[in-house]
Amino acid sequence: MTAGPTPGSGHAEAAGPTGPAEPVGRPAPGPDGAAEADGPAEADGAVDGAAPRRRTASVLLGIGLTVLALDLVTKHLALRALEGREPVELLGGLVYLSLTRNSGAAWSIGADHTWIFSLITIVVIGWILWTALRLRSLPWAVSLGLVLGGALGNLTDRIFRAPGWFVGHVVDMISVLEPYGRAFPVFNVADSALVCGVCFAVFLELTGRQRDGSRLGRNGRRATPTAPRERA
Repeated sequence: MTAGPTPGSGHAEAAGPTGPAEPVGRPAPGPDGAAEADGPAEADGAVDGAAPRRRTASVLLGIGLTVLALDLVTKHLALRALEGREPVELLGGLVYLSLTRNSGAAWSIGADHTWIFSLITIVVIGWILWTALRLRSLPWAVSLGLVLGGALGNLTDRIFRAPGWFVGHVVDMISVLEPYGRAFPVFNVADSALVCGVCFAVFLELTGRQRDGSRLGRNGRRATPTAPRERA
């Protein structure tokens, strides 16, 4: 006669192999049944949140340096090809290439206070670089990159060109409709980038796009993006 199983032993043996094994180190579920976030998950989230900042900073600096390079090249070519020459007519008179040197702003405003424009430009460049460390919006990166490149281009002229440090004259060469700025101020690549960047920034403000990647709704409330990598 064989001895039967002791009470409770069969139930324990059956439950042992079939019951789900708890993974080692898994956090216990909270009161609502969801597992609580642990340290590594929070670290992963921090990495995802930092990626947009690196990407937007790269876009901003890349556009800024590209504009600066184009501005320097076109000014160098203008000084070599247009010095002492009559204006060159392009597109049937829509555009003229006429070399000028400007110590002030558009229409030579503030021509006797060139150093003020240099100081303002340095402040603007510093603010853009500070903003780049916190920027999460790619459209804002494009806008501020254009402004940065334009500011650097003209600041380079004011620092290194005659008649002296921080009072140098900006090289302009593009005149619309009439030569020598008779219809519209003569400008350069840096000026074009500045105007485009500022206009784009105004558009972003009017449409509620924020520099942190969020967007303001019609009720004025901030709408947080659903995912860090989708912030625009």
